[in-house]
Amino acid sequence: MTPPLLWSPEAAAAREAGRPLVALESTIITHGLPHPRNLEVARALEEAVREAGAAPATMAVMDGAIRVGLAEDDLQRLADAREVAKLSRADLAATLAAGRPGATTVAATMICARLAGIEVFATGGIGGAHRGAEASWDVSADLHELARTPVTVVAAGAKAILDLPRTLEVLETLGVPVIGWRTDAFPAFWSRDSGLPAPLRMDAPAEVARAHRMRGALGIEGGQLLANPIPAEAEIPAATLAPLIAQAIAEAEAQAISAKAVTPFLLGRILELTDGASLEANIALALNNARLAAQVARELAALPRD
Repeated sequence: MTPPLLWSPEAAAAREAGRPLVALESTIITHGLPHPRNLEVARALEEAVREAGAAPATMAVMDGAIRVGLAEDDLQRLADAREVAKLSRADLAATLAAGRPGATTVAATMICARLAGIEVFATGGIGGAHRGAEASWDVSADLHELARTPVTVVAAGAKAILDLPRTLEVLETLGVPVIGWRTDAFPAFWSRDSGLPAPLRMDAPAEVARAHRMRGALGIEGGQLLANPIPAEAEIPAATLAPLIAQAIAEAEAQAISAKAVTPFLLGRILELTDGASLEANIALALNNARLAAQVARELAALPRD
């Protein structure tokens, strides 16, 4: 059975011309941002990729197909939609088979990017091991996807609400390269420095591209995480965030919020507790990641695949 891929005109033209493509997720549109800001940011992310020399391919499940890039009317339709499933590896196929709409998380976007032959994906921050995961076993599918799917993911580290030491430990165990972009510190989403070291460091897009190709040449499965710190002017220091995150986590526990509902609840509460500053930081880091992903995609396009 052939995977049901439906390419947007822009993405299809870029593929035909051999131009670099960057995958973008769609949960930031359906679950991450309020309407109508979600559409504004979706457009801005695509434009950031274009301005950096690549073509954007926002991934989503619509009309029974994996959409590789969204035309303007489809982007508008997704931004306006309600009751859109949040898709990961476990439910991507079932949602497609049922013909229901779905927005792709990091893991699902990586799968879709691989099917489309797109090697670079820009997101905000990856999921990881939740606090208390040693008891709950709540570990994001993003980490295992990084270990099995050959896509370079550009993110501002992992979300600061997570257990970052355990997240890095899981990534190491799974053999995922974690590369600090021009930094020796592992970034923590809204903050440039989590207090933890980045296992690797690279300072040029060509280095990242060569490392991606070398993994393939060596037959090592999986991708790599390029941890790109939020721009300094948009940062919320970790010391400022720590008590707010602790408060949000305590509230989630008191309300027995669990599973997929945890991350949206925590991000929503931190948005309230920071008087909206976390949302602006989130947008700034996502745009920063889109620009860097395009630079890496351009270098990869200049290298042979085999």
